[in-house]
Amino acid sequence: MARWNSIARGAAVAAVATISLAACSSEASDSGSSSSADGGSGEGLKVGSLLPITGSLAFLGPPEIAGVDLAIKEINEAGGVLGSDVTVQHEDSSDTDNPNITSDSVTKLLSGGVSVVVGAASSSVTLNAVDDITNAGVVQISPANTATSLSGYSPLYFRTAPPDTVQGNALGNLILEDGYSNIGVLVFNDDYGTSLRDVVQETVEAAGGSLTYGSSGQEFDPSASSFASDVQAILATNPEAIALIAFDQTALIIPELVAAGFDTSKLYLVDGNLADYSDELEAGALTGAKGTLPGASPESDFRSMLDSVADGGSLDEYAYGAESYDAVMLSALAAVRGGAVDGQTIADNLAAVSGAEGGTECTGFADCVALLEDGEEINYQTISGAGPFNSANDPSSAYIGVYEYGDDNTYSLLTSVYGEVPQG
Repeated sequence: MARWNSIARGAAVAAVATISLAACSSEASDSGSSSSADGGSGEGLKVGSLLPITGSLAFLGPPEIAGVDLAIKEINEAGGVLGSDVTVQHEDSSDTDNPNITSDSVTKLLSGGVSVVVGAASSSVTLNAVDDITNAGVVQISPANTATSLSGYSPLYFRTAPPDTVQGNALGNLILEDGYSNIGVLVFNDDYGTSLRDVVQETVEAAGGSLTYGSSGQEFDPSASSFASDVQAILATNPEAIALIAFDQTALIIPELVAAGFDTSKLYLVDGNLADYSDELEAGALTGAKGTLPGASPESDFRSMLDSVADGGSLDEYAYGAESYDAVMLSALAAVRGGAVDGQTIADNLAAVSGAEGGTECTGFADCVALLEDGEEINYQTISGAGPFNSANDPSSAYIGVYEYGDDNTYSLLTSVYGEVPQG
């Protein structure tokens, strides 16, 4: 299991870096180019994004896309990669209910000559697409995948979000520390959901607690139109608290819990459904509910910079924006270290620039490139707080934010915990 430790409430995470952006704006081109067998066009570095513009995780798309665009803006203002500007091609990953959209987007990205694909957000979508991407010699680096089944999946697959061994452990310990030992888990039948549930269950049971509901075989159908029977089933087991692991089904489930008289201050959400429900639920519906989200909470300056490149000039959510930024920065630095922009070169150098081999700590693209050009190894300090890649291409450590809902059904940071990712 992961080791986790609280850090002071409201304290800034030390790993968060300072970014300096020039005042003028430079937009990355989305023009395509012909692909080659080695995972790239042979021209400048081209990044593709496979992130949710539509579907059940569409609320995560804007901050993730902004993170990609912000990194590319900084890189190009610092001179680009190996003397050429980085370009980007954004495509929609949608979700597992729309596999045709995912497939079409992957085809467009590969034919467009990308060397790196940032995405998908959903672990299940990635599992449907990762073979096509990596078999083409293209690196896939997800800012949000957490399913444990993706650890070490391919030499060309990486992620800047930690596997569920960290979030699940933090969530289980959070519930236990709040005084609950017999909990119910309302979880949808999805690779992400069951992976996270398994770790929560292991954590709770290892501390002498139990799951009253939600063990293997008690998942709900994510495509159902009503979840009243699932809510009745879990409440019939009299759980002291409930962990709800789902995506957009959450907006239908919470009113059912409230109508049944469940005290939602004993409700726990996760990264897939930790969202602003101020427009969807009655005021006070989530007062006191808590949730977990991988990654350090972005500093206000970084949020402002994400806003500056977002459509409409502002974001409602910031989840995984930092991880998306880090994914692009690490990929670009790997290309610089390796001296080429093809997928294999980037994959071969990602661990090194993340600090897996030690090196001088650096923040920002220009500072890190200067060290590489001087022949030094680097340890890029991520905005998200994720540690260097381990042998499974997972972050070796990460922060998990713990959030609490107020009367307006929006959430704010309560504390953060640090976890180390186990291997083997």
